[in-house]
Amino acid sequence: MTPYRRVVITGIGAVSPLGNTIRENWENLLAGKSGIGALTRFDATGFRCRIGGEVKNLNADELLGPKEAKRLDLFCHFAAAAADEAVRQAGLDGGDHGVNPERIAVMVSSGIGGLNTLSQQIQILQNKGPGRVSPLTVPMMISDMAAGYLAIRYQFQGPNFGLVSACASGLHSIGEAFWMIRRKDADIVLAGGTEASITPIGQAGFSSMHALSERNDDPTQASRPFDRDRDGFVPAEGAGILVLEEAEQAEKRGATALAEVVGYGLSGDAFHITAPHSEGLGAARAINNAFTCAELPISALDYVNAHGTSTPLNDKVETLAFKRALGEHAYRVAISSTKSMTGHMLGAAGAFESVVCTLALKNGVIPATINYQTPDPDCDLDYTPNQCRELPLQLALNVSLGFGGHNAAVLFKAI
Repeated sequence: MTPYRRVVITGIGAVSPLGNTIRENWENLLAGKSGIGALTRFDATGFRCRIGGEVKNLNADELLGPKEAKRLDLFCHFAAAAADEAVRQAGLDGGDHGVNPERIAVMVSSGIGGLNTLSQQIQILQNKGPGRVSPLTVPMMISDMAAGYLAIRYQFQGPNFGLVSACASGLHSIGEAFWMIRRKDADIVLAGGTEASITPIGQAGFSSMHALSERNDDPTQASRPFDRDRDGFVPAEGAGILVLEEAEQAEKRGATALAEVVGYGLSGDAFHITAPHSEGLGAARAINNAFTCAELPISALDYVNAHGTSTPLNDKVETLAFKRALGEHAYRVAISSTKSMTGHMLGAAGAFESVVCTLALKNGVIPATINYQTPDPDCDLDYTPNQCRELPLQLALNVSLGFGGHNAAVLFKAI
């Protein structure tokens, strides 16, 4: 039997409420800085939740050119900024990288897509009539356009699509990209997630579900995963993009491997459209499937970047899932939720947090779960409270859970 092809990460890029480059994001994560504040994209007066994690100071006209920027939704702007950084680091920018473009795939997802565009064009339809709706409405709003646009931007001609699994979209994309390389459908995949859903309808919809934090007077303290007094997630936006590559090819072309993807597990709860399984069965199964895929023992795990949304239900159930999947090792492994600093980037969350796992392994530092003040008896594991922690790391797990019962788990190994 032919051995599986190894898959390494040769480029990373990120845009988040903490910064528009890898360096900015990593420095702010280690400093325990919150990127959450009062909303500025629209007047949130009258909304239950008036805070969020907005991307700041990203100049799309400079990045893409004014004409191109106008033809793309904000979620594509974020994807392009993060992808440019990842592609540069991987040495795939320009046309002289020496790789057959038909062997380079793009799998960049969004949970919601162009909600800004859809909202704006609905207002135009209502106020000015159907003849004034932009002919670019559909291509700007559809969730696969980030993948489509990035393929055009870099002339990558391999498989190209964006899957949708709500808040698990970004991590599912990385896992599926891993398998795409293993089964020889591509040699390189530009993979990840992007989201720009901080709009009146997005904010109102999540608020009506009572899913969002209402700590409007204390935004930097609002996202507090696993803390007893958590009251909901804080919506955020951004993108995380990784270049996954077959290991031998990366070595031949002199690309630096940052980490290795070694396992991928996924499952479905078949339980509820928004709530996770009450006993964490689906999430635990996805984690165990990732270890089975990697053929590694659970005892090898050093760090978990949790889904950790700061909602009362998720954090309790996710803790149950860790105990179910990891057994006694759940009490020994370091866990953190970087959503405490970024807020919840929805379909981009798992991709950004995969970037975090890569950096944690490379640098031997675990970012903290900030705002952890009051322990919850239902959440009794080591959540790396309030201070980052230096620790020699060999194996990291990233977990994402999405509305609809979508569960994803990816294992990353140090090089």
